Amino acid sequence: MRSSWASSLAIFLCGLTFCGCSVWNPLTRRSQSPDELAGDSKVKLVGDMAVPYGEFPVKVEAVGLVSKLPGTGSDPIPSVYRAALLSDMKARNVARPNEVLASKNTALVIIMGVLRPGIQKGDTFDVEVRTPSRDETTSLRGGWLMEARLKELAVLNDSQLHEGRVWGLAEGAVLVDPSAGAEKDRAQACRGRVLGGGRATRSRSLGLVLKPEHQNVFNASLVASAINKRFHATTGGNIEDGVAKAHTDQYVELAVHPRYKDNVQRYMQVVRSIALRETPAERLEHLALLERQLLDPITAGRAARQLEAIGRDGVDVLGKGIASPDAEVRFYSAEALAYLDRSEAAKPLGQAALEQPAFRVFALTALSAMNDYAAYEQLCSLLNVPSAETRYGAFRALWAMNPADRMVRGETLGDEFSYHVLATTSTPMIHVTRSTRPEVVLFGEDQRFGVPLMLEAGPRIRVNGERDDQISVSKFAIGEPDQKRIVSNKVDDVIRAIVDLGGTYPDVVQALQQAKTNGVLASRFEVDSLPDAGRKFERVADENHQSEEVEPTRTGWLTGNPLPSLFGKKKEVQADEAGPDADAAKINLDDSAEDISPRKSFFARMTGR
Repeated sequence: MRSSWASSLAIFLCGLTFCGCSVWNPLTRRSQSPDELAGDSKVKLVGDMAVPYGEFPVKVEAVGLVSKLPGTGSDPIPSVYRAALLSDMKARNVARPNEVLASKNTALVIIMGVLRPGIQKGDTFDVEVRTPSRDETTSLRGGWLMEARLKELAVLNDSQLHEGRVWGLAEGAVLVDPSAGAEKDRAQACRGRVLGGGRATRSRSLGLVLKPEHQNVFNASLVASAINKRFHATTGGNIEDGVAKAHTDQYVELAVHPRYKDNVQRYMQVVRSIALRETPAERLEHLALLERQLLDPITAGRAARQLEAIGRDGVDVLGKGIASPDAEVRFYSAEALAYLDRSEAAKPLGQAALEQPAFRVFALTALSAMNDYAAYEQLCSLLNVPSAETRYGAFRALWAMNPADRMVRGETLGDEFSYHVLATTSTPMIHVTRSTRPEVVLFGEDQRFGVPLMLEAGPRIRVNGERDDQISVSKFAIGEPDQKRIVSNKVDDVIRAIVDLGGTYPDVVQALQQAKTNGVLASRFEVDSLPDAGRKFERVADENHQSEEVEPTRTGWLTGNPLPSLFGKKKEVQADEAGPDADAAKINLDDSAEDISPRKSFFARMTGR
């Protein structure tokens, strides 16, 4: 009897062993590798046949002239740069160019910019300016970069520059680190940035290059046809056309789909995840495989992108993902649903932006890509949370969603910068930018300066106040009559007075930073407080499936998503929250929002946060 029972148990356990291979449990399979979970998919994808083209940034440069300096410029020494600038000035019919260069109110500068992947004609980008070595200019503060043509350049020898074609034009006010003084930090004072000062004069190509073994006309047409079944863009006359065009047997050109305008690299990932050909039976088998992969955090990101590439047929599977108890699975599923413009994605993405710093930048970008009121509501609610980067990130996402929306549209002050005053209820905060575009955002309407105060707004404007209800903003310039404006101590009134007297964006930023440093601005002050990529998500090991001898551990996992262009690029991860002394921070010039020179670039994020 006991022998019979043992035999039955053995048969039962053996049956479980074989059947268990087909019963998938995401909690017990978390240790598997992506290859083990991948299965044997019979579906060939676009990425199996082609690789991306045009995903790398292109560096453009020029030699230019900064004018309107308050006597801090210099006559440039003889060099290849001076020769190039003189040649350009003569081509523009500038009268007496040598006399212009000799003025102390001008300075020769080297200009550098980066054209991001997929940039279109008319799009703007930042440019960096700096004086050459051995130049006698002492500061670029208060300067205006005259229009310059940006090209791909190469120095062939000490006396010759090789110029490529013109890619853009650059012009605008030069923003110099407000804390850099010509006497103590001349190198920093002779560097600056023109925010959004570059404008592309041509579009960069984006496309796919077929791998050598697949290069023929049939395969190029096959790739283009598969992509066009999934993605369409509206052309002139409201005609929908496919985004892909096979130009040769090797190259397929891609137009950027509008939904991915701020996330071109994700667009390329999704395009390469499109199936080349699929029968209905293969589609069902493919969806079943992707469902298994999606519900495991190890493979969820890749599976979500493939489901996004499938389109409508992948929505039901992604819906199962946002119901998962696992935070990673929920996020990747919701992100893919957002790019399919499904309203059910909004709530989990809003939660991810609020609670998970590793997912924040991607969640905000995905919400901005949606044309849905649920996404708009989520972003509006994030304008009042404690985290500075979440609040500003939500603002930028709302602006990308619809710049004309009453919540964020703001106004342009003095044809210089964008100015926004938001009726938020959280802690008052002022945010300024050092990348993408010149912009001041006031989170809270009734923000005020304390008195007494003495501030500089550039080299010509002074802000003084002795009484709570009265501040004088004065302009002193050689050869011009003195001007004065009397305003209240409201931050809004003072900013408008500075601009009314001819102050530029750098002048306003300098005054605000001095006010914070001097303790006369109670509001939180932030510079480029942006959500960032490269953060680690803390994946918690499942306690129910650990051995009793092993305690649950926390391991950091980097998200594999590329950084969206909506939030630029930062070298270091910022702290999510600022401490009580954070707001007295200064801008320093050791790194930048975009690495656009072979050397360390100049604009650092706020330090001391």
